[in-house]
Amino acid sequence: MEYNYLGRSGLRVSNICLGTMTFCQPQIGKLDKEASHKVLDRFAALGGNFIDTADVYTKGVSESVIGEWLVRQQREKFVIATKVRADMGEDVNNVGLGRKHIMASCDASLKRLQTDYIDLYQVHHWDDATPPEEWLKALNDLVTSGKVRYIGMSNLCGWQLQKVVDICKSRNYPPIISLQQQYSLLCRHPEFEEFQVCKNEGLGVLPWSPLKGGMLTGKYKRGVRPPMGAGRIGLVAQDESRAIEIAPAWSRYDNNEAFWKLLEGMEKIAKEHGKSIPQVAIRWLLQKDVVPSVIIGANSIEHLEDNVAAINWKLSKEEMEELDTLSKPETPYPYEMLYRLNINRVNSFYPRPYVENKL
Repeated sequence: MEYNYLGRSGLRVSNICLGTMTFCQPQIGKLDKEASHKVLDRFAALGGNFIDTADVYTKGVSESVIGEWLVRQQREKFVIATKVRADMGEDVNNVGLGRKHIMASCDASLKRLQTDYIDLYQVHHWDDATPPEEWLKALNDLVTSGKVRYIGMSNLCGWQLQKVVDICKSRNYPPIISLQQQYSLLCRHPEFEEFQVCKNEGLGVLPWSPLKGGMLTGKYKRGVRPPMGAGRIGLVAQDESRAIEIAPAWSRYDNNEAFWKLLEGMEKIAKEHGKSIPQVAIRWLLQKDVVPSVIIGANSIEHLEDNVAAINWKLSKEEMEELDTLSKPETPYPYEMLYRLNINRVNSFYPRPYVENKL
C-alpha cells in the first residue's frame, strides 16, 4: 500500500483504511470474532496500518474484537481510530458531546481496545445540545493527558467544520486533522462545502461508504428488486422505511437513468483495466487530492482483497473526467453562481477551490 500524511499532520496512514462496523454485527455482516481477526491479520499482511471503529459499533463489541487482536501485535505499527457521540445507553449522560460523556467514553474505548492511547479520536456527529467550546476543551485535555494523539471530525456540514477549526485556532487547541465523510460517485455533495474547508485548512478526507452500501458493486440489475439476502440493499428493498445513507432505498435508483449510465461507464473502464466495478469506484476516490485514505468494509478475506486491489494502478485523466461527468451532481445556488462569476478570476498566489472543482 501507499502511505499518505493524514491532513496537515505528521501521521502517515495506509491509503486503504479497514472499517470495522461489520465486526460481530449480524444485521450487516458475516464476521464473528475469529473471522474478524482473520480479516485483521490479512489486512496487516497486505500492508494496512489504519483501522477505524467507533464505540457504538455493536455497542463496543467492535472495539473489543480489535483490542483482543491488537494486544498480540506491535502496537506502534498501527493507527487506531475510534469515535464518540452516540447513545451508549445505561444513563442520561451516556450520549452526546458533554465533557462527562467524552471523558468516560474515551476511558471505556481504551479499555476495550486494550491500549493506553488512541491515535485518532473522532467526533462521530455534531451535538446540538452541547457548545463546541465544551467538547473541544475536553478533547484538548485528552490530547494533553496522552490518551489521544490526534483529533478528527465526522459527518459535519461546512459551517460546523469551519467553526470547529476556528475555535481550535483561537484557543490554541490541537488542530483538527481529518474529516470522515460519506463520499462516493453517488455522494458528491460534500465537494460543495465541507471539502472546501478541508482544502483551505489542511484536513484530510476519509471517505466512508465508497460503494454506497453496495449500489456501486455492479451486482444489482435494473428492474430486478434485490431479495432479502442480498446485503444491505436487499434488506432495505423489502422495507424501504428502513432506508438510510448506508443502505439507500432501491426505488431511488431502479428507474434512475443517470445511475445506470454511470454503472455502464464504470463497467467499461473496469474491463479495459481488468478490474472490478468496486475497484474503479475506490480508485476514483484514491485519486482525489483531498483523500489520503479510503475506508472500506469487508465481510470476508476475499472481499477485503478485492477492495484492496484498487491500489497500485491508475485511472487516466480522461477516465477520471468521464467518471466525474457521469456522476456530476446538480449544482445548486449559490455554488453555480460562485463558480460562474469566478471562472476568470485567476490569481496564482491565492487558491481557487470552487473553480478547480469544476462541478
